Amino acid sequence: MDVRLSFHNVPLLVLSTLAALSGTWRPVTAGKSCSDTRQVYAEKGYSTNTAPLTQISGEHLRLCPQDYTCCSSQMEETLSLQSERDYLKAIEDTSQFLSTTFTQRHRKFDEFFKEIIDLSEKSMNQMFTKTYGRLFTQNVRVFQELFAELRKYYSGGSVSLTEVLSDFWSSLVELVFSLVNPQYQFSDDYLECVSKHAEQLQPFGDMPRKLRVQVSRAFIAARALSQGLATGRDIVNKATKLSAGSECVRALMRQWYCPLCRGVPTLRPCHGLCLNVMKGCLANQADLDTEWNNFVDALYQVSEKLEGPFNMELASESISVKVSEAIMHMQENSVSISTKVFQGCGSPRPAPARTKRSPKEPGGNRKPFRTYSPEEKPTTATGTNLDRLVTELKERLWPMRGFWLYLPEVTGDGLVSQINNPEVEVDIARPDVRTRQLIGELRVAANKLRHAQAGQDTDFMDSEEGSGSGGGDRGDRYNDDWPGYGPHSPPHNKPPNNPSSSNPAKPPRVRERNGAKWNKNNGHGRAKSASSQLTISPLPVLYLMVAVSPLWS
Repeated sequence: MDVRLSFHNVPLLVLSTLAALSGTWRPVTAGKSCSDTRQVYAEKGYSTNTAPLTQISGEHLRLCPQDYTCCSSQMEETLSLQSERDYLKAIEDTSQFLSTTFTQRHRKFDEFFKEIIDLSEKSMNQMFTKTYGRLFTQNVRVFQELFAELRKYYSGGSVSLTEVLSDFWSSLVELVFSLVNPQYQFSDDYLECVSKHAEQLQPFGDMPRKLRVQVSRAFIAARALSQGLATGRDIVNKATKLSAGSECVRALMRQWYCPLCRGVPTLRPCHGLCLNVMKGCLANQADLDTEWNNFVDALYQVSEKLEGPFNMELASESISVKVSEAIMHMQENSVSISTKVFQGCGSPRPAPARTKRSPKEPGGNRKPFRTYSPEEKPTTATGTNLDRLVTELKERLWPMRGFWLYLPEVTGDGLVSQINNPEVEVDIARPDVRTRQLIGELRVAANKLRHAQAGQDTDFMDSEEGSGSGGGDRGDRYNDDWPGYGPHSPPHNKPPNNPSSSNPAKPPRVRERNGAKWNKNNGHGRAKSASSQLTISPLPVLYLMVAVSPLWS
């Protein structure tokens, strides 16, 4: 039997069959009491002044069948407006979990990422002040600028992490070179020459490269996730701010309130009718499905990287530790490094003769540079941790796949399929401009997230040629800096139906151009939901829309 039914020209036998299933339908005849209709209409808060006492001829009706009816023209108009309000309220209620999830998760991750940046700077200040005293406090500006730029990058500023770290190491090498050679006086030009030789001399050993790889890929992933959650929130809010067209309202009225006008308020519409009405009214939203699923998948995969090799907490902790190790390396090799610098930049001028310094003066009785024990390393943000945040996010993300998809296929999903919809007349020749824009936004967001999984920032890929803000060597992806995530580590557990994804191969490392200051001057099919195994079990929007159809009992 054709399940695509409406209340237009439906044979009496069919309606009798439906009524028998509901146990409430009675044949419509002139003069029959409208007491049930009047009671339900009054319970909705409307005046029954215009409501007929008994059924009357329905030639005046515009939306419902012009049969004997219990509705006046005013009642039909009132109920059509009510059907539109019910529809829009159902859309809002159904999508509330999406909007709430993205809003709350974005706020939690944003607060957390900002807090661990603050803690990383605070920890460095405490560690370096304790060890280096005034040598550090007098030159703290170099470190403050580093963290200011990291915050600017995370917050969405147009900042290249490669340039930020390059500038930091250039400033630091000039500072430390002066400190390990106090017997000389260095001009700004001479220190500039020192920094130009830094790439060849590698005064800090391998620490700049290691720190760049760790910090870049972690900050890229953190920023991409935060921005992606904000995008998801905005997409949901835009996609669910709807207005029902005249044909949609007509269909909603037939689905929900025409039985009330016929004097049988407890008669429920058949499932096929409900599906076709919603498929027609939400045709443009259904077209979001493919790009929406790609976007959710990308968010999920980036969140997995953050709890693994791109861990933001570990990267933030590594800043002070690796900077300390870098300074120690330069101090231990200061004689050979200084000799090579003197050969390349010339002999510096001796510093003016000074009297013997008191141990309390800067540089006096200087403590040796050293690395730090685990208990001195920065602590994680109080009150939560990254693993917990990611786990909670993944539990909410995965059931979102297929949210815009309609379950049983009566009329097909999407705008084009509505040419065959018997319930809602949809102009398929005029795609909704806003929906097309949202599809584009989802595509851009998913692309950013996919590149973030490879440690690449799409804002700087062209200028930095792949090594950019976290490109790095192929071997940098999983090295011994990240315990438990080496090349032979077991794969992460995937939720059911998670499409298998392999880590995209990174391009070969391109040697930074111009040598000096590390580029300092370079130009700036659908899958079923796994909700049954997860905490939250949202259903596709149409299914919930049908489920919240008004009850007239």
